[in-house]
Amino acid sequence: MVRLSIAIVNWNTSSLLRALLISIEKYTPGFEYEVIVVDNASSDFDETAFRSEFPGVSFVTNSENVGYARGNNQAIAAARGDYLLLLNPDTEVTEGAIDALVDFMESHPDAGAAGAKLVRPDGSVDRSVRGFPYPGPIAWEYMGLSRIFPKSRVFGAYRMTYFSYDEVAEVDQPMGSCLILSQRALSEVGLIDERFPIFFNEVDWLYRAKQVGWKVYFVPQAVVIHHGGAGTKQAGRRRMVKESHDSLIRFYRKHFKGRIPAAVYYFTVACVGLNRLIRGRG
Repeated sequence: MVRLSIAIVNWNTSSLLRALLISIEKYTPGFEYEVIVVDNASSDFDETAFRSEFPGVSFVTNSENVGYARGNNQAIAAARGDYLLLLNPDTEVTEGAIDALVDFMESHPDAGAAGAKLVRPDGSVDRSVRGFPYPGPIAWEYMGLSRIFPKSRVFGAYRMTYFSYDEVAEVDQPMGSCLILSQRALSEVGLIDERFPIFFNEVDWLYRAKQVGWKVYFVPQAVVIHHGGAGTKQAGRRRMVKESHDSLIRFYRKHFKGRIPAAVYYFTVACVGLNRLIRGRG
C-alpha cells in the first residue's frame, strides 16, 4: 500500500531537481511512498543519468513543455498513494517534513489539502499563504493599502500580511510549491484545470475544494526550503507578469462572472488589466 505519491514537474531546473530528490532520499518518510517526476522537455535534463542515479523514481518525459498544470495531471494519473504531494523542483524537504504533512492529513479527515512552511535558503520565512482574490482584497492590494496597514485583516486580506507562520491554521490558499492533497478530495474536486498552465492552478483547485466542503490548512511543523521562481525566471519577467494577470482574469471569469454584481466584476477585471500593463513595462 502506497501512502504517498510525490509529484514533481520539472522544466529546465534539473540541478535543483537533483538536490530535491537527494533531500527526499536523505529524509525518507517512515512509510511506503513513490516519486513521480514529469519533465517538460527540459534542455538540461539527462534522463539516462537521472534514471541511473535515482532508480526508484518514475520518470515521465514529455516531448514539449505542456505546462505545470498538465504535468501534474500526468503525475496524478499515475499516482497510487492515498495522498499526493505536489513539490516544485526548486524546493528541498527537511527532516520530518513529509511525515508531518501526512500525519496531519491522517489526523484531520476534513482536510482536502495542506501547505508546508516554506523558508528561503537563508532561513527567512517565505510568506506563502494568501486569501482568495475576492474583489475587495484585490482592490486594497492594488491601492497599496496592504503595505500601509500590513497588520490589518481587512486591507491585508489577499497577501495575508498579518498571518503568523508559527501555528496550524485553516487558510484559503497555501502556495502550490509544496501542497499535499487527499486522494478523496481529488476524486470529488477533480483534476487541476489546465486552463491555468502556470499561475492560479492551485488557487482554482483549492477554491473548488472549499466550495464543496473540504478544508485547507497550513502546517508549520513541515518545513520546506524554497529557492523560489527558478522556472518562471527563465521565461522572462514580462511574460510571467502577463501570464499571472491573465490567469487572475481567467479565474474571475470562471468563478465570479454572473455571481457578483456586474459593475464590481468588470471594474475589478479592468483594474487587473491596467495593473498588468503598468507592471509589464517595468
